[in-house]
Amino acid sequence: MEFHHVSVLAGECLAALEPQRGGIYVDCTAGGGGHSSLIAAALPQGGRLICLDRDDEALAACRQRLAPFGDRVTLVKTNYSAVADVLDSLGIDGIDGVLWDLGVSSHQLDDAGRGFSYMADAPLDMRMDQCAAKTADSVVNGYDETSLRRILWDYGEEKFAPRIAAAIVRAREERPIATTTELASVIAGAIPAAASRAEAQHPATRSSQAIRIEVNGELDAIAPSLEGAIRRLKPGGRAAVITFQSLEDRIVKQTFAQLASGCTCPPDFPVCVCGKKPVIELMNRKPILPSEEELAGNPRSRSAKLRCVMKL
Repeated sequence: MEFHHVSVLAGECLAALEPQRGGIYVDCTAGGGGHSSLIAAALPQGGRLICLDRDDEALAACRQRLAPFGDRVTLVKTNYSAVADVLDSLGIDGIDGVLWDLGVSSHQLDDAGRGFSYMADAPLDMRMDQCAAKTADSVVNGYDETSLRRILWDYGEEKFAPRIAAAIVRAREERPIATTTELASVIAGAIPAAASRAEAQHPATRSSQAIRIEVNGELDAIAPSLEGAIRRLKPGGRAAVITFQSLEDRIVKQTFAQLASGCTCPPDFPVCVCGKKPVIELMNRKPILPSEEELAGNPRSRSAKLRCVMKL
């Protein structure tokens, strides 16, 4: 299957990063190279771009797309939480800009065999890194009821988490749940009919998201990646993050707020004793949203939010 992914808020990301002559930039979620190709093309002579991703198919597409830029681009297979380690291994002390486009890609959703979508029958996989050990199958058929209930609530904000977790356990006692459509059917059957009718989305949407996040450790990687990359930003360097759901955006917003506030003393302290100073400045108090034109051309961009900061 040909790799396909539409880069969201591409122009806004480029405007936020402002690639500079001789600058070093990092795309922590390179995917098929959409944002990366725009950054590389905008980089004046002497610039360098480091592209990270853990999906082999994405890296192969990215490598092909960025081939015209030659050795100005370096591709690394890794989780974006390891961005600081990657920069260490490349001998890079400071960077001028960094980008994250969080969540699942269009290609991963559209490739039925990857198991990210409950709309097509496929094995329970959902791995972004197909060499990883943990799969959706190991979560659905291996986690106890308490653990299933926790991830459905914490990562899917699913109010029927107890009913769904219990239904999954009952179903797999007869035989393992083998496919995405089997799982979606079990989830749908656990939700009261009236609640399902009142929903605009498929009843398995939140649970599928929760299982995917657990399989890939998505939320756990965000704060370490943000903090690790921002520590490496040079003064005046920019960081831009695109999120697609509230849990991601909350972590980004809170991490940026902590780095922008500096002092961690209790509010009733008369003077600061911790000595911590702000590390970044927020470039936009409210997130940047897709334009009407972008929404018309790419409906999947509707939940995207862009937050940008500058290193002090």
